[in-house]
Amino acid sequence: MPTLIVFCHLRWDFVFQRPQHLMTRMAEHYRILIVEEPVYHEGQAHLKKTVVAPNITVCQPQTAIHAPGFHDDQIPTLRTLLADLVPEGEKPVVWFYTPMALPLLQSFEPSLVVYDCMDELAAFKNPPKQLVQRESALLNIADLCFTGGPSLYQSKKERHANAHCFSSSVDAKHFQKAQDRSYSHPDQANIPHPRLGFYGVIDERFDTELIREMAAARPDWQIVLVGPVVKIDPAHLPQAANIHYMGQRTYEELPKFLAGWDVCLLPFAMNDSTKFISPTKVLEYMAAELPSVSTPITDVKVPYGDVVAIAETAEEFIAACDRMLNMGAEQKAALAERMRAIVARTSWDITANAMHKLIQTTAPGNRAQRLTADLADIAGAENVSALPLSAAHKQTAQAVEIDAKPKKAQAAE
Repeated sequence: MPTLIVFCHLRWDFVFQRPQHLMTRMAEHYRILIVEEPVYHEGQAHLKKTVVAPNITVCQPQTAIHAPGFHDDQIPTLRTLLADLVPEGEKPVVWFYTPMALPLLQSFEPSLVVYDCMDELAAFKNPPKQLVQRESALLNIADLCFTGGPSLYQSKKERHANAHCFSSSVDAKHFQKAQDRSYSHPDQANIPHPRLGFYGVIDERFDTELIREMAAARPDWQIVLVGPVVKIDPAHLPQAANIHYMGQRTYEELPKFLAGWDVCLLPFAMNDSTKFISPTKVLEYMAAELPSVSTPITDVKVPYGDVVAIAETAEEFIAACDRMLNMGAEQKAALAERMRAIVARTSWDITANAMHKLIQTTAPGNRAQRLTADLADIAGAENVSALPLSAAHKQTAQAVEIDAKPKKAQAAE
């Protein structure tokens, strides 16, 4: 069984999302090694390996280096830890979710390089300073580029000749459990109806002010928010008697929360961090056959605007929720029929199989070997900018920030 090495900025045990969905299916074809960002650990550096699913091992570097993520200060130690990850002579498929790990490609002789661009990471809060340049380098050497939605595809297709749009899909069987409304999670049993719910990461993409205005305008509505709070101060979250924070929950629990909701929410802020997002939960809400209301996110509005209510302002959002709550039986049945038709057209199985076929049929461009040669030429130099590099070498040096001088720690992804 061939090896697939995945460099990921998201922890496997965080929120179950695109990487987990795809890799649990890719594991039918590959021995998968997921390399996470390092974790600080006093003492000797080592690689903690955990088998998390059949044919999937999470490799978590433990280092005594404070620099976050795949920071330049971490790279030499990580190269050492990953040196024996695959047997000598083996050519793994190398799959990137974060361009920040690109320098670690030197540790391998890949048979193929894949970039699965699930988010525009440079638009998120406090991105690493090298991210844009390093993504450009990755796009130059990747044999395949996948994108997590049509907006990202439009952004990347001119920058990569072999780009393919694979929008977020759905595990329909899992979320269809919520169609049994008696399946509702016991932790919300004492919350009265109507319940309007959201699950997902609560971060800079989440419109906290919209939730604040909804709660104030409709005190009889109970707003249930399920998910971890990340990169925003919890003290700044809206607080009210009808807002209920349920914290991070497992993937298995999500249908149980859905089963007890009357309307599902997609209250995304309209800012740079949401310009290219393709929310996985929109199809999961549909699999539960629940009405949903969203702010005008492009990858929701364009493909699903006839099924999901789209609202720009807080007033429009509240009015749309009112309409969804007050739908008659015939309207609900017609909406559910449209949802079923959409959900039936896609699945993570279909997506993973299509990706696997592309990996099998794409001829390697061997651009990664040229990158490795370029890096070998300039490695160890005290000052890269002083070297008489060719134009190609200069571009590579700028993209991967090879410099013997220590750098200040950058913000984590």
